[in-house]
Amino acid sequence: MSGSPTNGPGETSFAALRGQLHEAATAFADGPDALEGILLGMVDDVDRAVREPLEIFPVCHHSPASALAMARRLREKQPKVVYLELCEDMAPLLGELRNCRLPVAVQAFASDIDGFPAEWAPLSVVAPVTEASAEYQAIAYALDTPGVELVLVDRSSDHVFQWDSRRGERTPEAAAGPAEPAPESEAALHGEAVGVEIGDLRPRFAELEEHLLRHGKVRHWSEWWHQYVEVPLGDSDHAAYRQVMFLVGSLFRRLAPGDGERVRVDEDRERYMWTRMREHLAASGADPEDCLYVCGAFHAASRVDEFGVAGGGSFDISPRSATTWQYGLIPSSHAAIEAQFGLASGSVSIAATQWAKNLKRTRVQPYRLAGQDGAKKPRTAKKAAPAAPAPPSEAAADRLSGFLRRPPVLDTLDEAELLGWSVDIVGAARRSGYLASTADAIAVFETSILLAGMRDRAKPTPYDFQDAAITCIEKDSVPGRRDVRRLVEIMMGGDRIGRVGYDALPPLARDVHDRLAPLELKLQQRGVQRALLDMNARPELGACSDVLWMLRRLLPHGAARPIMGERKLGERSIQESWDLALGTHQRALIELGYEGVSIEQVLEQRLRRDAYGPRATTAVVLAAVEDATLYLRSRRLADELGTRALEVLTAERTVDGAPEVLRRVRGLLAYYRTGEPVLPPWVESFVKAGYAHYCTLLPTAFTDEEVTAGQVAAMLGFLFSMEGLALSLGCDRAQLELAVAQSRPTDPERTALLWAAQVQLGALSRSELRERCGGLLANPMVVPAYPRYLSGFVHALVPVPGLADVVVEAVSNAFGQLPDPVLLPWLPTLITTLRAGAADLAPLLIREAGRIFPSRLADLDAWVPPWREAPEAGAPVLGGTKSAGGGSRGAALLFTHPRTLDAVAELLGCDGTWAPPGEVPAGPGGAALMARHPDSATAWESLLADA
Repeated sequence: MSGSPTNGPGETSFAALRGQLHEAATAFADGPDALEGILLGMVDDVDRAVREPLEIFPVCHHSPASALAMARRLREKQPKVVYLELCEDMAPLLGELRNCRLPVAVQAFASDIDGFPAEWAPLSVVAPVTEASAEYQAIAYALDTPGVELVLVDRSSDHVFQWDSRRGERTPEAAAGPAEPAPESEAALHGEAVGVEIGDLRPRFAELEEHLLRHGKVRHWSEWWHQYVEVPLGDSDHAAYRQVMFLVGSLFRRLAPGDGERVRVDEDRERYMWTRMREHLAASGADPEDCLYVCGAFHAASRVDEFGVAGGGSFDISPRSATTWQYGLIPSSHAAIEAQFGLASGSVSIAATQWAKNLKRTRVQPYRLAGQDGAKKPRTAKKAAPAAPAPPSEAAADRLSGFLRRPPVLDTLDEAELLGWSVDIVGAARRSGYLASTADAIAVFETSILLAGMRDRAKPTPYDFQDAAITCIEKDSVPGRRDVRRLVEIMMGGDRIGRVGYDALPPLARDVHDRLAPLELKLQQRGVQRALLDMNARPELGACSDVLWMLRRLLPHGAARPIMGERKLGERSIQESWDLALGTHQRALIELGYEGVSIEQVLEQRLRRDAYGPRATTAVVLAAVEDATLYLRSRRLADELGTRALEVLTAERTVDGAPEVLRRVRGLLAYYRTGEPVLPPWVESFVKAGYAHYCTLLPTAFTDEEVTAGQVAAMLGFLFSMEGLALSLGCDRAQLELAVAQSRPTDPERTALLWAAQVQLGALSRSELRERCGGLLANPMVVPAYPRYLSGFVHALVPVPGLADVVVEAVSNAFGQLPDPVLLPWLPTLITTLRAGAADLAPLLIREAGRIFPSRLADLDAWVPPWREAPEAGAPVLGGTKSAGGGSRGAALLFTHPRTLDAVAELLGCDGTWAPPGEVPAGPGGAALMARHPDSATAWESLLADA
């Protein structure tokens, strides 16, 4: 392509430019060599693109100059077919842009993938659209002009990942994120999506970019483009604009580094697009002269064989995979576009401001979709006749020579504009906490002019003004949330955040808005809104409460946050208060619509995915059962997931989730026992299987170093708390006794747990346990490990809560018997051990200590611990009181307040009387009912006699 141009009418159109470049290459490179090949090759690329019968319109993404030139050309040419560099499968979504407020992004999303590595899921491709972009001008023209066809010709979203160079190496950055993600910022509105680089125009040669920035006296690429391409092209004609963009694209393409994979993808995209355009031309019979091809300047200077409507070569387009793609519109923002495409902060906002200034200066009427949210209604005016197209010879004429040789037009300083900027930034800085004054406004004004002069500019650019404001106002500290750089960005146009209109939302999102309509809130508005729900006064708000709890379960943290009220098994609040930010998290709500048509369906799918996933544990499945009962009230789904929990439990060989399993099983049992006439079959089977499962693993868990004391305590808690139900279902208690007898722990914590289990089973009395604790304190070799024994006793409160008094006694004896030199060294160990391993059990100990210890400090000196009180001689075992005659009279309260017992006796038909305090009743004692109704006693006698 670096040779002489082909013969034709315009053979000498770029002859003068070629001669000049040949002389420059000879002078700068000491002879025509590689430099001449590059320079002449760039001219050949421009010549080839200009000669193409199908007009190529090169653009730079989010470039106001490209958008302005596009609006002009569309009104002049009035093409009948517009080919656009955008994923071809996104075409049905473009009509919904009229229901949105820009910027928004067209998204292709796939959660269930087939043909790609599973760890890539979910797949997401976005193409952001702003009003100051040539693509939007082409879309608005094609959709609102009768008889115009819009054809997307770029590779599909499926091919984006088929051609992904990271195949086999891509890591799931979004799918493996935390359960409770961080609040979404404006720069993260696109999530982890892959951006479609429409009109990408940036040098891929690092040394070239560094050279341009250094000699242009700018800091980043966005500033260089604004100063040396954007502003000069703002007033150029169509032919000059095209040739300059072709030249820039060819320069960056020929100086691109040798990244073979990226070059291959770029060339395949170009082959793909030209193949699709030729197919459409052949099928529709359209005239190439009536068509317009909108693509990035980098791809406009293509050198593939398929280039042009008469190009050769045959490119085979591979079929799409079996992945099911969902499509929708998601909100975007200037910050999100800058973050995804590596642009300088604030550059898109400055481009939007430049776009508005260009429209005002040139009086060009842009294209806007009819009914566009946030767009002004176009003024009714007489329809002007389209301008006659320029003759082909003029279109192919050399406009580069004059553009490259012409010195830059120096804009005159607009003092009014710069003064306005200086005053506005000082006002914004004062509102943000800066000590700025009128003197700072003057300093910013003068410094902006000074910086522009140092950088060979006649007029300060927004970037010069930003540097001056930072220098003069920010100084050494930032008193508020925003620094001066951010304040300038906001002042120049702000980080505009798009919004997807109601009509463009997926069915699920519209259903959510409809069901939350009784709240009377503007749910599409960004920011936090407070919702107050009084279900007692307005029962219809109960349905809104159900939706909000499901959204809290499905959406990121902060989208729906309860302030007052809770939802637990068997409990529902009658009043609730919520902080809602559905407008801020609109993207997450839209992506829910890709998974189903209702939030109930999506929640059920996610619960099934969690329960049947490869990493599902018993605790995870039980959590899914609880959520199905709590949010969906689905007995069918809960029974299905409960059966799955039983399968997972029997397959587990570890006890890592025992504490969570115990907590959730206890909650579900309490719920079913109070709300259902009988237990579900899966619960009974789960208790039986769990009893046998944990009995089998108990001896190993007592000695396994990887098993914690809390996990062993949870196993014992399951066995002891479920023992009554398990035995009624046919389990054998001997299995638990054998498991405890086979346990031989060596760790102090687990030894204490074993002693507690033996007390619960009756193999060890409480007095023997107290003796063992006393022996530990009496042994100087064991005293340093005594805190760990205490930690084990605290964990033992999970399976045996009745030992709370023994634990309090053990702690009290340690503080009472050990001297300070022994007690103080292990006191920090005791505190840290209890805090780390048994923080949730501390309230139980505190309540027990409050019951035992005196409530007043004055009573402490005379107080005797109950475990040190000597029992009175002849005292009855059950706490009865002695009568005056020496006989036992039973409970004292019954004799002090006999009316309660009189009422019960009257109800049962007893007519006996109370004996005097000092008199022993004559005749045989015993229950009077047995004498009046002897049939029961006779039946028991015959039963025992037969046995």
